[in-house]
Amino acid sequence: MNEKEYQTSGNMPAGQNGPDTQQDAAQYANTVQDNSYVKPRRHRRSGAGKIGIFALGVAVGIAFLAVAAHFFPVRTIAEQTIGVDSDPMSASDSALNQESIEKLKLLEDCIREYYYEPETATVETLENGMYKGLMDSLGDPYTVYYTPEEYNSMTEETSGVYKGIGAYIGLDTKTGAPVFTGIMPGTPAEKAGLMVGDIICEVDGTDTLSMDTSEVANLVKGEEGTTVTIKVSRDGEYVTVTATRETINVPTVTSEMLDNQIGYLKISQFDDVTPGQFDEEYSKLKAAGMKSMILDLRDNPGGTVTAVTQIASEMLPEGLIFYMEDKNGEREEYTCPGADFNIPMVVLVNGYSASASEILAGAIQDAGIGTLVGTQTYGKGIVQNLYPLGDGSAIKITIADYYTRNGRNIHKVGIEPDQVLEFDKDLYEKDKTDNQLEKAKEILMSK
Repeated sequence: MNEKEYQTSGNMPAGQNGPDTQQDAAQYANTVQDNSYVKPRRHRRSGAGKIGIFALGVAVGIAFLAVAAHFFPVRTIAEQTIGVDSDPMSASDSALNQESIEKLKLLEDCIREYYYEPETATVETLENGMYKGLMDSLGDPYTVYYTPEEYNSMTEETSGVYKGIGAYIGLDTKTGAPVFTGIMPGTPAEKAGLMVGDIICEVDGTDTLSMDTSEVANLVKGEEGTTVTIKVSRDGEYVTVTATRETINVPTVTSEMLDNQIGYLKISQFDDVTPGQFDEEYSKLKAAGMKSMILDLRDNPGGTVTAVTQIASEMLPEGLIFYMEDKNGEREEYTCPGADFNIPMVVLVNGYSASASEILAGAIQDAGIGTLVGTQTYGKGIVQNLYPLGDGSAIKITIADYYTRNGRNIHKVGIEPDQVLEFDKDLYEKDKTDNQLEKAKEILMSK
C-alpha cells in the first residue's frame, strides 16, 4: 500500500505494495494514532521515528503511498530522525569506505566528462540516484528511498483527496512492471479508458517499465487541469491515452442494499478515514434491515494497520487479528476484544486484493465467520517500516513477515478463496453481470 504505519502495501493511489501495491500514508509525522480498542501486544519496542506501512500500491493523487502500497501507519510516533555516523570509514564491514567513495567520485567525473545530456546530470539527480541505488541493491521492491518531495506526497496519502487521475498503481506479479490495479469510478482514468491490468509502459514519454510504484505515481500525479499521456500494454497491444488531472475526492467505502436484504459493502482501500466511513455505511445497512452481507475487497491494495484492525475488530470474535515476526523471531500481536457480529457474510477477493485487505480476508476465513469467493489474492505478507530522515527524505525497509489469525504466512502465496471463481469479463462487458457477486448472493440465499 503504496506503499499508507506498517505496510502490507500494496498499491499507491495514482495516484496501493498493484501491488507494491506497498505495497503504501497520511499524517505520518508528529501525530499519534489513537487505537483505543485494538491493543497490539509488543514484545519489543520498535523505536521512535519508525512508521510502519501496510499498503500494496500507490494512488496517483496529490499523494501516494503500498501496498504497497499503497503503501500506511500502524501507529504514528513522534518523529525522530536518523543521523549519520560522523566517521564513515569506521565500520570495516561498511559499503561506505575510502575505496567506494573514491570510486563514486571517479564515476561522477566520468559522467561530467562524457555523458551526452549534461543538463540532466545535476548534483541532486546524482545524489538521489546513489541513495535509491543503495536501497534497490537489496532486490526488494518494497525497500526504497524517498526524496523529500516524494515523502511529502506520501504523508498526504490517507487524506482521501487526490490530485491526479484516480487510479491505483501496483507491480505485476509476473513481470514486476507497474500496472493499474484499480480504476476509481467517474475519474479521469476511467474517462480516458484505462483499465485494471494495463501495464504502464510510458508516462509523458518516460519509460516506466523498470520503475517502482512511487516513481510512476510521481509522474502520473500533478496539478488539476494539466494533462498526462500514458502508454499501456493491454492484451499484447499498446494503447496510448491522455487524461486531464483533477482533484479527486473518493470515498473508500460504499454500500447499497441488494434484494433479499443482502447488504453490499465495498472497501477500496484502508485509509485513516476508512473506519469512520465503514461505520457509517454499515450502520445504514443495519438500519435498513440487513440480514446478510457481501464484503467486497476486490482490487483493494491495502492500507493502514490502524484502519484494518479497527474494522476487523467490528466483525471478528475475540483473539488475534494478525501478528508480525521479525528477523530475530520477535513477535508482535494485534488482537481484538470480540464483536457482536452474527450475520452470514461472503467476502469477494481477487489477485489485486493485497496487504491489509489480505489481513482482513485471512482473519475472516480463519475465524470461520465468512466465505471467501473469487480468485487467489496477491500475496503480500511482509511488513515495512518508514524512517524519516533529517533532511526531509525517508527510507522504507522491509522488517518482518506477517501471519494471519491462524498463523499462515501468505507472502508470495496469497489466500485461496473457499470457492474459486474467475471473473467473467465477457459477461460483464455484455450486460454488466458480475458473476462473482451473483455467486455471493447465491451462497447467502442458501443460508
